[in-house]
Amino acid sequence: MKRILIFAVMLFTTLSCGNGGKPVVGISCGHKDTGSDYLSEKYSKAILRAGGVPVIIPTVSTAEEAADIVGKLDGVLFSGGSDIPPSWYGEEILNETVNTNPARDLSDSLLVRAALDSGKPILGICRGSQILNVLLGGTLYQDIPSQLPEAHAHKDVSHKIDLVEGGFLKDIFEADSLTVNSTHHQAVKELAPGAKIAAISDDGIIEAWETPQILAVQFHPESLLAEDDKWLPLFEAAIDRIRVTGNCR
Repeated sequence: MKRILIFAVMLFTTLSCGNGGKPVVGISCGHKDTGSDYLSEKYSKAILRAGGVPVIIPTVSTAEEAADIVGKLDGVLFSGGSDIPPSWYGEEILNETVNTNPARDLSDSLLVRAALDSGKPILGICRGSQILNVLLGGTLYQDIPSQLPEAHAHKDVSHKIDLVEGGFLKDIFEADSLTVNSTHHQAVKELAPGAKIAAISDDGIIEAWETPQILAVQFHPESLLAEDDKWLPLFEAAIDRIRVTGNCR
């Protein structure tokens, strides 16, 4: 199956950024105990609408598999999902709310390292933002309600975020604030060295951050886009970064 996927990515790459076509964007997926991979179609639809070609990356188990796949892509989107293991940032599991997925954790860690090493543009969404931050040297709040009881709810609610001057969201939307969706109980605590905050909620939770290679958000713009076209520019900006990197204008 993985060889078939790599072959499919190679076929897409013949029409990819480096060959004058549309950017090919790999999207990480979830993994079930039954052995099947899964992903919400909202991610791929968002990439398609923004002018890219989405390819769902299967769960991998070796650095070689990760490097082979990432090497055929123009950019990578790390999607939402289960919690990040606290041991990765030097902590014990706080409580029963922390639920990890070992197969996906291994796969995503290999894919993140391959993507970072490749220098190709990366978009991180929710879990994607969290794992990128941790593997770059940052930490997380394991459970916002337990560790920040004064914070407002971040699970299955909408709330306002303030955009930081000079950050990518401010540049894209030319606004002071946005209303976003929240479906998480973990969040960035200490931001990774070299990264800068792009948006923050009024209770202090980091909602977006960036590096020269990464755009990361804690909320779910793919779900927002399914309801409101005003979110399309975020994905278009991500695709445009890939086009510039791949010289496919």
